[in-house]
Amino acid sequence: MKEELEQLGEKASEKHLENKKFFAKLKKKPPKQLDYLMQELHEQEFQSTDCLDCGNCCRTTGPLFTRMDIERIAKHLKIRPSKFIDEYLRVDGENDYVLQQVPCAFLGADNYCSIYKVRPKACREFPHTDRKKFHQISHLTLKNVAICPAAYNIVEEMKRRIKI
Repeated sequence: MKEELEQLGEKASEKHLENKKFFAKLKKKPPKQLDYLMQELHEQEFQSTDCLDCGNCCRTTGPLFTRMDIERIAKHLKIRPSKFIDEYLRVDGENDYVLQQVPCAFLGADNYCSIYKVRPKACREFPHTDRKKFHQISHLTLKNVAICPAAYNIVEEMKRRIKI
């Protein structure tokens, strides 16, 4: 997996312009069955991909934390939301709560998340390849293919199946 992750950034960089053009066309005229196709591709990929083998998302990026995420996680940790914010979060340039640093403080050496059952919504939905109205989040997908091998594979298969 380590070798695959080392190559992922380079492969994603090589495909970035191609992907950007593809998503621009997709956004202008999304196929009628796009969301169904994405659900199928997502499910197929995650039948053979185990996130515990990777954990790159948790090591390299941080999710946005909603107010509900903060309250749920703080309750789980048995601390006040304000203490959770002080210890783990900061406000970014867009006024969103994000991690103070990466890798995520809740990621273990074995790639297990110590707050998995109460993790942020953004973590639960990552890499967002099965979201409805997929064509509207192309900017996010362009970033995620450089982070997540599964997202990269899904996009490559999507380009093979959708001729624009």
